[in-house]
Amino acid sequence: MAFVEPVTLSARGVSLVPLELGHEEGLRAAAADGELWNIRVTSVPEPGDTRGYIEAALQMREAGNRFAFAVTDAATGTVLGSSSYHDIVPSVKRVEIGYTWYARRCQRTHVNTTCKMLMLTHAFDTLGCHVVGWRTDNFNFASQAAIERLGAKKDGVIRGHAPRRDGTIRDTVIYSLRSGEWPEVRAQLQYLLDKPRP
Repeated sequence: MAFVEPVTLSARGVSLVPLELGHEEGLRAAAADGELWNIRVTSVPEPGDTRGYIEAALQMREAGNRFAFAVTDAATGTVLGSSSYHDIVPSVKRVEIGYTWYARRCQRTHVNTTCKMLMLTHAFDTLGCHVVGWRTDNFNFASQAAIERLGAKKDGVIRGHAPRRDGTIRDTVIYSLRSGEWPEVRAQLQYLLDKPRP
């Protein structure tokens, strides 16, 4: 039995559904909204690589170290982006959240906060995780700010850690949130979701 079993998570008009090959066209369209593959500090697939991106995610699911979701509009099924649990370590009840990206039209909306609330709630309250982690490119300042807004703590930087798509080598910034910190973070996320948006 896998640590992360297939599940659909839904709230506030957003659903995270297990990523499958049937999401290829929708995922390609979501990435095209903003041509997100041109951002050097993200893992968004180029149009011709979308199927390979999904196949790689499914292979990692089979291996037990990643569980990818398609982020969809709950009413229409339109794909808005993707996010994953990855670097899953059942022996210490740890997952990381990453491979996260959204169509440009969904950025700076409730979508990311809703997804994080759903994934963190599932990780801590259903999977019984002791810690949830994040990692991001040292030049992805928007991602770092978003992770810090969640209340995650910066653990450090791994220098010369991984290649970027343009061939340069990135430093990776590591964050984590422990189960004892989750109640306060959950209250803050709920506040942000309930707060009227301008």
